[in-house]
Amino acid sequence: MDIARIEAAAQRLEGHARRTPMLGSPFLDEVAGRRVLVKAECLQHTGSFKFRGAWSAISALPPEVRKRGIIAFSSGNHAQGIAAAARAHGAPAVIVMPSDAPAAKIAGTRGLGAEVVPYDRATEDRDEIGARLAAERGLTLVKPFDEPEVIAGQGTCGLEIAEQAAELGVTGADVLVCCGGGGLTSGIALALEARAPGLRPRPAEPQGFDDVKRSLLSGRIERNPQLSGNICDAIITPQPGNLTFPIMARLCGPGIAVTEDEALRAMALAFRHLKIVAEPGGAVALAAALFHGAEIEGDAVVCTVSGGNVDAEIFARALTLA
Repeated sequence: MDIARIEAAAQRLEGHARRTPMLGSPFLDEVAGRRVLVKAECLQHTGSFKFRGAWSAISALPPEVRKRGIIAFSSGNHAQGIAAAARAHGAPAVIVMPSDAPAAKIAGTRGLGAEVVPYDRATEDRDEIGARLAAERGLTLVKPFDEPEVIAGQGTCGLEIAEQAAELGVTGADVLVCCGGGGLTSGIALALEARAPGLRPRPAEPQGFDDVKRSLLSGRIERNPQLSGNICDAIITPQPGNLTFPIMARLCGPGIAVTEDEALRAMALAFRHLKIVAEPGGAVALAAALFHGAEIEGDAVVCTVSGGNVDAEIFARALTLA
C-alpha cells in the first residue's frame, strides 16, 4: 500500500465518485472550542464513503472476472457501494448482510439490484459464509476494509481532505475518522502522509467497540468482546484488519471512543447547522470533535461524517436531542 495505488484509484474514480464538500459552522466551532471542518462523505454516492472503495476494487478487476460476479459482506454501506459499482460495471452482486442491519440499508442494497443473504452476526461467521458462496458460485470476494484496492479507494478521500484543508488554510490538525475495520482510516492516513504530513489521522469509535483504540494502545490487534448491541452498526467490526492495522499503528494518533448519546447529539447538530444527515456510526468522528476537545490538539480539527444511511426512527430519536 502506497500513494501510487491511491493515485491510480483516484484516476479510475474520476467522473464516477463525488468530490464531497468540506463544511463548517460557527456554532459547531463554538461547541468544540476550535475550528471544525467536516468532510461530508454522507453526500457520496450511495450515502457513504464506501462507494469509493467498491468502485476502486471492482474497476481494477479483469472484465472476465467481473462478469462472473462480486460477493461482499457488510452491514449496509459497503453493501450499497458494491451493489452500485457492480451494477454500473454490468456485474451481478451478492451481499452477505447481518439480519439486524438497518432496514433502510437492506432495502437500499436490494434496490440497487444485489442479492441479499442474511446472517446472524452474533452466532454466524460472515467470512465463512462469504468464502463458501464465492467458491460455490465462482464469485470474487471484495472485503469491506482488509483489501488493498478498497483501502486505495478510501484513500482518495484523504487526497481530497489534504487539498480542501489547504484551501481553507489548515495545514496542521488532527483528522478524526469514523473507524470500523480501518479501511477509511488507513487509506486517509497513507494519503495524508504523502500530501499533508501536518494532518494527523486518528480513529473515532463507539465506546465498548473501540478495538482500534485498544489495539493502538497495546501494539497488537485486539478483538471486541461482542459484535452487536450498539446503534453505530456501520462501524462495528470484530477487530482491525491485518492490512489496515500496521498502517494505522505507524501513522495514526490515539483513538477516541464516544457514547451513543454523543453520536446522536452530533447527528442532530450536523442536521441543524450543516444541513446534512448522518447515521450514528458516521457521526462518531464529529462527536469526538465536539465533545472530546480535551483529547484533541490544535486550533482546528478535521472530521469525517462517513455515512448518512439511517433509519427514520433513529434519526427522529437524534433530533429530539438537538
